[in-house]
Parts: sequence; structure tokens; C-alpha cells
Amino acid sequence: MSASATQTAYEQLRASLLAGLYQPEEKLKISELGASFSVSPGAIREALARLTAEGLVIAMPQRGFRVAPVSVADLRDLTDMRIEIETKCLRRAIANGDLAWETAVVAAHHRLAATPIATADGRFSPAWMLAHGDFHTALAQACGSAWMMRVRDLLFVHNERYLELARKADRGNRDAAREHRELMEAALARDTERAVTIMTVHLGNTRDTIEAALLATTAMSAAR
Repeated sequence: MSASATQTAYEQLRASLLAGLYQPEEKLKISELGASFSVSPGAIREALARLTAEGLVIAMPQRGFRVAPVSVADLRDLTDMRIEIETKCLRRAIANGDLAWETAVVAAHHRLAATPIATADGRFSPAWMLAHGDFHTALAQACGSAWMMRVRDLLFVHNERYLELARKADRGNRDAAREHRELMEAALARDTERAVTIMTVHLGNTRDTIEAALLATTAMSAAR
């Protein structure tokens, strides 16, 4: 089993999990995953072990692996922590950021704004997801704390698992492009309090949209 095979399996499976291609609590069968990604069962096991350490997969003794569950309670807790960390990073980045930081933020926003948000089937575009992550990372990058960025990145990844639900529930009532633009403008203007307020509302809007989708899904399941 090569390290490259394990890395490939890890990256492909992780991307599939974040894109919502596997349902929460769905059983992940090693043989089927190996065939799907054209790698050995050993590479899949190593990839699943890494994803378990990240909290994206649950390992159940003698029962294999399952996709980590989602819930309203987890979403609320996750969003509270994201707001806490993202706003701390943003405050520090605005205070510390130099011209290189400003340039990176503008470039990341330009790419995000120029990337179509959805694919033909209505899912989030992988290119948009990447640009969206890079934009938020660029905003926080000048915070000056490697540990803060590690925690921030972990929370962001877990939020991505919920993001596809936001797309399904959004009926065009939200202007995410405007929120991102205003966030960039406030950060570049060094208007810390406005930037923090916009970030807090931005993350809260995402939580509210996803929560509505989760509750609707739960209600539909109960009615069956």
C-alpha cells in the first residue's frame, strides 16, 4: 500500500463527504469505496482512520464506519464556535494585515464573485466551494496565530458538511454575494466593528437557513 494511494483515497473521500455525496450516518463499506476510488482496501482503511480523527466519519467497533451525523444542536454549537473564532481572527487580521493581506483578500473575493455558485443540477459548484473557502481563509490569514487558524480551519470544514443543505433550502431570499462584498469592504476599510457585525450576521444567516432545512427534513421523515 503506497502513501500516495492512501492520500488519494483520503482526498477523494473527504471531498465527497463535504459535498454531501454520502448521507449522514450512511454506512461506508470498504470494499465498495475501494472499487469506487480504484485503490486497495488498506488505503481506504487508512483514509477512513484519518477522517475519523477529523470527526467526519464515525468508527463503530465491529461494525465498520459511518458518516458522522448532523443535527440542529450540533449546527448551533458549531456556528457559535465559528462566530467566536472567525471574529477573533478577523479582529486580529484587520489590526495586523499589511498590503499583501489586502491584495490577497481582494484577489480571493474577485475569484469568488466571478465563480458561478451552482451547477446545472442545483448543487454548489465545487469551484465556488473552493473559492468561498479561500476567501474566508484570506480574511483570517493575517491573524498571526497558527493555532487559531488550525481551529478555524477545522470548524470551517465541518460547516461545509452542512452547506449543501443551505443551498437546497435557499429560495433566493439571501444575497450571499452582497454579504461577501460588504465583508471585504469593511475589512479593507479597517472598520473592525462593522466587519465583525457583518461576519456574525453572515454566519448566523447560514445557520438559520440550514436549520430550517434540517427541521423540514426531520418533519418529512416523521410524517412517513
